[in-house]
Amino acid sequence: ESLIGHFSGCLRGGTLYNVNPNNSAAKKFNFLAEYPSCSCITRRAMEDPFENDQIEQFKVELQTNGPAAAAAKIGAYLEEQDKIPLNIGITGESGSGKSTFVNAFRGLDKKDKSAAAAPTGCTETTKEVKPYPHPQYPNVTLWDLPGVGTPNFQAGNYLKQVQFVRFDFFIIISATRFTENDVKLAKEIQKMEKKFYFVRSKIDQDMRNEEETQSEFNAEKLITKIRDNCLQGLEKLEVKSPKVFLVSSHHFHLYDFCLLQETLERELPAHKRAALLLALPIVNFEIIKKKKEALQSKIKFLAASSAVGAAVPVPGLSCALDLAMLVTTAIKYKNTFGLDRKSLQSLADSTRVPLEDLIAEMKSPLALKEISPAAALSFASTYRALSTFLNMLAEDAQRVFTKSLGLHTSV
Repeated sequence: ESLIGHFSGCLRGGTLYNVNPNNSAAKKFNFLAEYPSCSCITRRAMEDPFENDQIEQFKVELQTNGPAAAAAKIGAYLEEQDKIPLNIGITGESGSGKSTFVNAFRGLDKKDKSAAAAPTGCTETTKEVKPYPHPQYPNVTLWDLPGVGTPNFQAGNYLKQVQFVRFDFFIIISATRFTENDVKLAKEIQKMEKKFYFVRSKIDQDMRNEEETQSEFNAEKLITKIRDNCLQGLEKLEVKSPKVFLVSSHHFHLYDFCLLQETLERELPAHKRAALLLALPIVNFEIIKKKKEALQSKIKFLAASSAVGAAVPVPGLSCALDLAMLVTTAIKYKNTFGLDRKSLQSLADSTRVPLEDLIAEMKSPLALKEISPAAALSFASTYRALSTFLNMLAEDAQRVFTKSLGLHTSV
């Protein structure tokens, strides 16, 4: 019974008094009393009714079927959360930059010619509906869709042909002006009660062209002109209160991509938000912070699973599982923050900051070394270990991002 009370207290961030100190699972949570800064759950999570319901289910499972069953139920819940699908439809006319957007969103360098990359070019390269899973989060898929009105995808049958129902939302991309076909598609999507977002792409090219041809170049005025032209064009096609996001797929940290990201996060159903957030490219400090919060919210469940697993009477089993989980989770953190070597090389190529300079900004011993059980053994408990891993790697991500943009912001 003390184990049940302790388990519930940990998940809810409650106090850990009156716990049998000889209980093996209780011992694994003693650090929470010693380190109050490592509270198991944030205030925001405590107010989440869905999460509270899950905690009650785990508690009942522990009370009814024992620690092994409770640990299995927590593991199944975490696995289910990791597999929540998010399907994003990307459409637009030939040459609008759909494929470049798909690649950039998934953190692929513009020079990447691997099978994972959507083919890009100035001619129509998208001739069929093709999925591109995120390399780190395969539950998040961007679908490169043929443009509306192309020979095999006429406006009247478009949504049926691309199997509209599988998409969570659509991004309609144009490099110039939005067409009548784009608007027809938007209205059909609206009828089906799904979301769509207009993205005006290749803003960096417009900036370059204007600067090279105009004696008095003003970036702010050009941005306003492009935005107004898009909005007026959509209003003429009877789109009410249109929103247009100005984006450069080569420079997501500029222009409106951050606003697009915030809008998507706000308008997605709650259970889909974490999937989007973890897959987003790092374009500002706020995304690093939000990724960290999303990962932090899972630690209490991992720690609880470890604790109840300790009560399973199989010698050595808990320790072996704990080490494997610590290593797997730390690698996930590293990849989420773009600190794996491939992501760092891609960042170096796109920002023209030498890879060695980015690596030099990383202070965590976990950052570029292979993460092994030996590294995990130096930490006294699952919760404290994962919190430490997460804090170190989030700080490294901030330093690398600052260096990549040539900023001098203190972290």
